[in-house]
Amino acid sequence: MSAFLDDRDLADLTPIVRRPPARAMPMRLVIVLRAGLALLTLAALGAVALPARAEAPMRLRGDITARGDVLTLGDLVENAPEAAKARPLFRAPALGAAGTIQARRIAEAVAGAGLGPVETGGRSQINVQRAARRVAGPEIEAALKRALESVYGLDPKLVALRLDGDAPVLLAPLDLDGQAVALDLAYDARTRRVSALVSLGERQASLRVAGLVVELREVAVLTRAVGRGERVAEADLSVDRRPREAVPADAVAAPAAGEVAQRALAVGAILKAGDTAPPELVARGEMVTLVYEAPGISLSMRGTSNEAGRLGATVSVVNAASKKVVQGTVIGPARVAVGPAGPQRQASAAAPTLR
Repeated sequence: MSAFLDDRDLADLTPIVRRPPARAMPMRLVIVLRAGLALLTLAALGAVALPARAEAPMRLRGDITARGDVLTLGDLVENAPEAAKARPLFRAPALGAAGTIQARRIAEAVAGAGLGPVETGGRSQINVQRAARRVAGPEIEAALKRALESVYGLDPKLVALRLDGDAPVLLAPLDLDGQAVALDLAYDARTRRVSALVSLGERQASLRVAGLVVELREVAVLTRAVGRGERVAEADLSVDRRPREAVPADAVAAPAAGEVAQRALAVGAILKAGDTAPPELVARGEMVTLVYEAPGISLSMRGTSNEAGRLGATVSVVNAASKKVVQGTVIGPARVAVGPAGPQRQASAAAPTLR
């Protein structure tokens, strides 16, 4: 075997390439590059973690007032995700009612929705009050009076209502505004019984009520004590409305102007006919002027009244000159008029003799 290689053997060989040895990187540069890479990594991790730190934890709210039929996540929990705040969790109490929800149940409901833990702040439960519009007695009575006036012509100022049972209250949602109305009204004038359905909106909230219609009567009531003979002024009275059956038949709404008390009247007393009268213009035993007046004739004389008299009253007077008693009519303070006796007097009698 020849010790030499022919040309075919040379063709199968791969030439050996000699490369220069690699230069080593300086240690200081390696350290700088590694530090920069670490900082970039930390910055990237921080960019992911910062939003998580910025989100405040969800916390249980305190006692709440519900305005709707359901309680949402946003009603019960603070810092809830915006997209999940409207998620319904529990049914609210009935209108005007109150209830409680265990904190554990709220936390379980939130966790079940995949929204994470809820801090309870040590609370074991929260109280829930359902808000409601309350239509109470005065509004209900006003609705019935309007209906009674419209249908039966009753004056709402002169009727009162005594509703059956405890004071009725109609509960309605807060957004159901407007005036209460009385529907399906029934009234019996003989028994004075009334019933109706008090409603808000299109019968969205309604309450059936029944009761008794009480007729009222206006009376004058004394606001101060008045002594006998004292003038009763308008300022001494107030007009009150009382049940007709409790008012005396002879009660009056107001006395005539200028009348005086005929007896002592107590404060708060209902004024009755006869309690006041026009003042006496002539007193018994008073010296008065007797007056006779006719066309072309005017006579006067002094006399003493035997009795007291008001304007228009007939009194007897003793003529001071003749001591005769004559009858006359009180026409003013200490003035008594006398005149022709009547048709039986002779036509020739021109004037009476004041004797």
